[in-house]
Amino acid sequence: MQEKQNNKGLVWFRNDLRVHDNAVLAGAIKNHKSVIACYCFDPRHYEMSRFGFKKTEKYRAQFLIETVKNLKANLKILHIELFVFSKTPEATIHALIEQHDISSIYLQTEWTSEELTVLEGVKLTVADHIKFHDYYDQFLYHPEDINMSYSDIPKVFTVFRKKVEKYSSIRISEDNDSIEKIDSLENDTHIPNLDDLGFDSFEAHPKSAFPFQGGETSAADRLNDYFFETKKLGVYKKTRNGLIGTDFSSKFSPWLANGSLSARTIYWKIREFEDDYFKNESTYWLIFELIWRDYFKYVSLKHQNDIFKIGGILNKDYEWKSTDRQVQKWIDGETRSAFVNANMIELKKTGWMSNRGRQNVASFFAKELFLDWRIGAAYFETMLIDYDVHSNYGNWMYVAGVGNDPRDRKFNVDLQAERYDSNGKFQQLWLQETLF
Repeated sequence: MQEKQNNKGLVWFRNDLRVHDNAVLAGAIKNHKSVIACYCFDPRHYEMSRFGFKKTEKYRAQFLIETVKNLKANLKILHIELFVFSKTPEATIHALIEQHDISSIYLQTEWTSEELTVLEGVKLTVADHIKFHDYYDQFLYHPEDINMSYSDIPKVFTVFRKKVEKYSSIRISEDNDSIEKIDSLENDTHIPNLDDLGFDSFEAHPKSAFPFQGGETSAADRLNDYFFETKKLGVYKKTRNGLIGTDFSSKFSPWLANGSLSARTIYWKIREFEDDYFKNESTYWLIFELIWRDYFKYVSLKHQNDIFKIGGILNKDYEWKSTDRQVQKWIDGETRSAFVNANMIELKKTGWMSNRGRQNVASFFAKELFLDWRIGAAYFETMLIDYDVHSNYGNWMYVAGVGNDPRDRKFNVDLQAERYDSNGKFQQLWLQETLF
């Protein structure tokens, strides 16, 4: 076993806000006798984007605040102090390094442009001898284990899925141990509230299909309830296209998006469920969905900034419009489709929308209104509690016909409404209250 360094290690948390099964944290704990951590509520995440929306709205901001509070408490159990800043990483990390005599920073590998720009900015503010240790830690199948280069990532999901299922294995989830306590440590930083971030406080909507709190503890409770208490995992494939309530789908995506739950943890808990109870199409289907999530991450690793371009990864030249009035009517739920409208009002009032809803409203936006799909993607980025850059832009490209859909299909929102909301319950739930 290697000898631990006497100096402190610094873990810079970003989208990996958990203690359990965190390779970044494990690396720091393995190499240092004592560790501190930091998280930055970057003010740029709460400013207007070029499409005229706040980058982050109140729903995800609230979920993030709850997550960071929980992370701080869980790190304390391991004797690790979390320093929280409401400034940019470029403005804060160098001072923390100097103050605590840090020579090694541990962080999760990110590869999308904004994150890379921030990392380069931080590197410019610190001394040359500071070592950055980064880990790919947001996948089900680790990049070192997929047996293909990024340039060889298949154009079609099914080819990717069959390859990784046949030739790759999934790493074991591991717990992190506590570490030497630093007695003389002072931490006068505080976690911001909604008001600090420029939002009014709000009560969660009583009809929300996602009434859960942010944080790793809440994620573990949800997983336990969905798998082992109610055994709803066993019917996931049958119910996953539902629209109302908490249990038609796993609802894991918000915790996965900010990394307070790992895909590996879900995978091994599914295997545990299968060993203890039963294995069926539904237990496999949740793994299938996790592989989709991986796929969009690999697509973005392969194509880099093309996922943000209007022509997408296919560089297709469609005749897109960007009519402000049409966009606003879509946002406000004032289109010709009651089904689209109900989904958009749900999103506006709760920060959540079902997978079925997302596919329909996105297809309607891009294929019926012919609006620039990136505006729709930017609005989802603003509103969704579970916004994840790779899944969001991957799915929007797919639906808009500039991504990984070989058939370039269009959703018939009227038939979809008949099929998935035949009694009109979902539409009534969200449209009724707008009538009065």
